[in-house]
Order: sequence, then C-alpha cells, then structure tokens
Amino acid sequence: MEHSEQNRTSDSKRVNKTDVLRDFQVSFFAMSRLVSFPWTFLEKDLESNKSSNLISDILKQTCLHSLCRKFPPSFRYRKLFLSELIRREEAAGCDPLDELYDILAEVVGAEDTTECYKSYLLPSGDAVSLLENIALISEGTTGLVTWEAALYLAEWALDHRQAFTGRTILELGSGVGLTGITICRSCSPNRYVFSDCHPRVLQKLRDNVRLNGLSERSVEEMDWTTATEEHIRQIGADTVVAADVVYDPDVAESLVKLLSKILRCSSPEVFICSTIRNQETYGGFKQQLEKAGISHRVMTGAVSHVFPYNRVSAIEMIKLYR
Repeated sequence: MEHSEQNRTSDSKRVNKTDVLRDFQVSFFAMSRLVSFPWTFLEKDLESNKSSNLISDILKQTCLHSLCRKFPPSFRYRKLFLSELIRREEAAGCDPLDELYDILAEVVGAEDTTECYKSYLLPSGDAVSLLENIALISEGTTGLVTWEAALYLAEWALDHRQAFTGRTILELGSGVGLTGITICRSCSPNRYVFSDCHPRVLQKLRDNVRLNGLSERSVEEMDWTTATEEHIRQIGADTVVAADVVYDPDVAESLVKLLSKILRCSSPEVFICSTIRNQETYGGFKQQLEKAGISHRVMTGAVSHVFPYNRVSAIEMIKLYR
C-alpha cells in the first residue's frame, strides 16, 4: 500500500511538471505577459530541491527549442523572460545555471525590430507561427497583430471542426492570419479564402500564409464597399467567418452591407466573433443587422482553452441568418 501511494505521488509530480513545462512553452512562444506564467510551481520546485534542473527543462522547451531558432520571439521579450528566470533562481539560493547566462548574453545587446514572431501551439503539437508587428497600431491599421476574438474563433473552430471540414470558407478581415491558418491546419476545409483590403495587411497576410506552408493564392483583396455579388458567387462560400471586425461604426455599416450581399447570393453559415470594447458600437452593429433583415443568435457554451490570451475581455460570437 505504501509503495503504491509513493508511485501515485511520483506520477502526479511528473504530470504536474509536464503540464507546467507545456504552460511555459505555450506562453513563451505566444509572448504572453510574464505575470501569466506558472511561477509558483517553479518557486516551490527550486525551494524544495535547491536545484536548477527545472529551469534547465524550461529552457529546453523555450529558448533552446528548435521553434525558437526558427521563429524567435522578440529580443526584448526573451531578455525579460531570462532575467525573470535568473531572479527566481537567485531568490531560491540555487547554484547559477551557466547555460541560462550564456543564452542571456546572446540577446542582451541585440536591438529589436518593429516585427517579431509569435507562435501559437495547436493541440496536435503543431504550431501556427506568425510575423506580427510589436505595436498594436502601426502603419494606419490595427490589422498587423493578432487580437483576442481571432484566438477565440480559432478555439471555437477546433471544438467544432465539422462546421469547416470539406467546405469552402471565406474569412472577412483576416488580419495576420491566425484564425484561417488554424482552420486550414486542423479542420480540413475544401478551400479557404483569406481576405483583407489594407495593402500592408495583405502583404503580411500573404507572408504568414506562405510561412505556414499554404498557398498565397488563397489570399484575396476584398474591399467591403466595392465587393460585387458576382465575386461573392465565384467564391461560393459554404461558411463565412470574421473576427474583431466590429470596432468602428463606419466599418460596421460597410460590413452589414457586404453581409447582406453574401446572404442574398447564397445561404452560407455566417459566424462573427467580436471583442466588445464599446457597447454602443457593438449595439449599433446589431441594430444595423436588424434593419437589413438579418437575424442573429448568440453562440453560447465554453470553448477549450488552447491559446493564452486575456479571457477577462467580453467576447461574443453570433451566427447570422435571414
């Protein structure tokens, strides 16, 4: 009995350690805020073992991982992350880990650029790696970074793969491509059409689509104010998705007009996912849908937590129909 109990305790520790290493890896490659990392587990391990073995394992899953060599987070982020590991190690009174300082020396003097890679790990173990701008707003657009609603929509897609498998998907306002690339990698659509209209966003989108082994030909320029019913019919979408596209009343008006055209041309399933930053703007969007004769249903139910992001934000997904 005593031996069995020891085995269970040992197995539990291994599971916990595996989960913690996974959490560190997921958060590191997505460049999550440092406060979101599972530091408490690391502190307890350092204090009880007086060894830096866990830090060494963390490095293997982050800074020393092959994904970091291919698609590294920003120099500044890696420097902050390594400095925090050193601070925790010193506070626990552990012997310094030489490789930790060696890695820090490689990044400490480097200058950051305006862009960096973020990688979002999928349940399959695969990763969606994207070149994103460090600034949230740059070059006159917000479309050069990944926003929370895109991450939520991607998680919803992973939970509802049947809504995309074997179908032609049109995404409106694809941004840097997280949602679409996730669906292409995990949901086996027959065809996926990424779309946006800002020239710089389109270029970044094409780069990221190519970076993840997909064809640039799947990216189309689509101006919501000039898109024709003929073009919409040519695409022949069975499912239409969009994330974080309701952020401005003027943009929302153009979106509703486009959605009306789409629903007139065919009867696709349409899903719109939004972070509700301004209740008046979002409420105005829903009023415009109603005036256009478009009904909506709020999609309830939790999604699997796959990607690290701020879940305090109010995110809502709706399905549209006539």
